[in-house]
Amino acid sequence: MKGGIHLRPVIVEAQEKLVPEMMAALQQRYLVLKLIKTSGPIGRRPLAETAGLTERETRSVMEALRDQHLILVAKEGARVTSEGERVLYQLEPLIELQYERNSLAKRIRQQFGIKDVHIVKGDSSETGASNELLGAEAASVFAGRIGSGRIVAVTGGSTMAAIPKHLSCYPGAENTLFIPARGGVGEDIGLQANVIAATFAQTCNASYKSLYYPESLSEAAHAVFLKEPSARKMLELYETTDCLMHGIGDAKRMAIMRESDDDERRLLASNGAKGEAFGYYFNRDGDIVHRLRTVGIQTEHLDRIPLILAVAGGSEKSEAILSYLHAAAKQTVLITDEGAAREIVNLMNENG
Repeated sequence: MKGGIHLRPVIVEAQEKLVPEMMAALQQRYLVLKLIKTSGPIGRRPLAETAGLTERETRSVMEALRDQHLILVAKEGARVTSEGERVLYQLEPLIELQYERNSLAKRIRQQFGIKDVHIVKGDSSETGASNELLGAEAASVFAGRIGSGRIVAVTGGSTMAAIPKHLSCYPGAENTLFIPARGGVGEDIGLQANVIAATFAQTCNASYKSLYYPESLSEAAHAVFLKEPSARKMLELYETTDCLMHGIGDAKRMAIMRESDDDERRLLASNGAKGEAFGYYFNRDGDIVHRLRTVGIQTEHLDRIPLILAVAGGSEKSEAILSYLHAAAKQTVLITDEGAAREIVNLMNENG
């Protein structure tokens, strides 16, 4: 029985992806059945008004519920049967959870005017949690939306590293070129953008290019590096990138991971840096307060990139994600989890 309880949410999520229209019908019938239980006996017209459906839609749903012996329809109105109450009890935790996710996603999407929001279950900040659900969802969204896009830039980090293993080869994947969204070298080679781009390419039987950029370069050395053939070629690719996949980091933690010097950390703190994405640090209002000197995707590229997937979760990252969303391009698709989404909405409410 315990296994069944844990399995049901997974099955519902799989059904929603495979047959999304079935989930819509399920939610509609659940809503009508619940309204009949709370307001019954109730007539078709007031039920339609309360449910936000047309009378024709309401009649169709009521007929389906009646045929399944979940409601009784009489002159005084419809009421729920004992079987209907049992079905409501069984469905409530699953449907209500999905309603909450949909509500959170809609609130965030409308607040920031971005293209879409996908929310997976759980909280990546909790002990023992992982980025696997975020990775699986990001892989699904990417494969479903990339279309004829052929140049894909990816950033580094553990969240990005969790995506390739869940990616199935989409049509035309072998023609894709994966590139790092920014050049770099560092201690944790497995989480670098270069390595993650190569992993994407290997998974999809595609191609990739690497860009190694020493982060300690002075301004003068950086100017010289930009003239290198490898850097110039990558700059050309950034101009025609079809998709950017990136994580969002907490500004303070990112500074520690990058072993930023004391002056840079004080600068970030004094400017109120909250989040970081592809080398840019953002404050609470989405203003850029600092940027790394590197070769990579720049903010001026964003409006020209058709598909941007921002992938980050965990309640502890809510401020970081919120800071980025204030500056996010309209074609951004946010992929996050329940823990982050709830905290983001709470912060939105606090800030008015």
